[in-house]
Amino acid sequence: MTPITKLFNIQYPIIQGGMIWCSGRRLAAAVSNAGGLGLIGSGSMTPDILREHIKKCKNATDKPFGVNIPLLFPHAEEFINIIIEEGVKIVFTSAGNPGKYTSYLKDKGLIVVHVIANVKFAKKAEEAGVDAIVAEGFEAGGHNGREETTTLVLVPLIKQSVTIPVIAAGGIGSGRGMLAAMSLGADGVQIGSRFVCSEESSAHPDFKRKILEAKDGDTMLSLKKLVSVRLLKNKFFFEVEKKEHEGASAEELSEILGRGRARKGMFEGDLDEGELEIGQVSSIINEIKTAKEIVEEIMSEYHFAKNEVSGLNF
Repeated sequence: MTPITKLFNIQYPIIQGGMIWCSGRRLAAAVSNAGGLGLIGSGSMTPDILREHIKKCKNATDKPFGVNIPLLFPHAEEFINIIIEEGVKIVFTSAGNPGKYTSYLKDKGLIVVHVIANVKFAKKAEEAGVDAIVAEGFEAGGHNGREETTTLVLVPLIKQSVTIPVIAAGGIGSGRGMLAAMSLGADGVQIGSRFVCSEESSAHPDFKRKILEAKDGDTMLSLKKLVSVRLLKNKFFFEVEKKEHEGASAEELSEILGRGRARKGMFEGDLDEGELEIGQVSSIINEIKTAKEIVEEIMSEYHFAKNEVSGLNF
């Protein structure tokens, strides 16, 4: 048992990332049923759709599950009220000030976890009263810290800076990656990209196929003048890169981005004009499996690697 399995009352210290357009109720329920903690990613949902996903997730699993809420999104407060009304007990917050809602959520009996990418915000999250933090390194997909601190450096840095449990994220998609994170001091891991390529993920099949084809170097941070995001390289990515090299302003980049880019790429499968958010670990993903198979594979490799390492003599 780790502080994370105890906190969430789960079998394995594996948390599925709450990824927009990929993490609906099917994936969340499947990961929870497999012994991890599934998260519904609310960032791509309307309030009514979130409520529907929560209701269906409750029908699909009797295990704990949670909801990820980007605090900067316009529906954040409404989402929080829906979560409380529907009896969800775990919330992961990101992209915003954890001090805004943490006390309110805690008063309602919820477990609150906040995602950070540097020491400053880790300390602010702890001061706000969160129960744990996710230390997300530079390797992660989607929106990312501007500091570009790798998971290898970030996890021990955060671990020595706070007293609450730390969940490592970014570049973790295997049992060996999980063992490495735990060796750095993490109490658990959050895995996103590997679960995008699960049967239960709501990502478009063409996006999943594109991930399976990815090689090292096929993802890169982009749109740093707006909100840093790691993307697979495609026509849209290279268009942004060209404009950035030409010195485009944040306003010009925002105009290029427009609305619905992530939906277009990840959910609708437009591999040219869509925004394809995925982590560096995509280069080692080569097969679509069920969430249960992914969890079992990670845990099997974790124990094998742990025994392998313990046999080393120096």
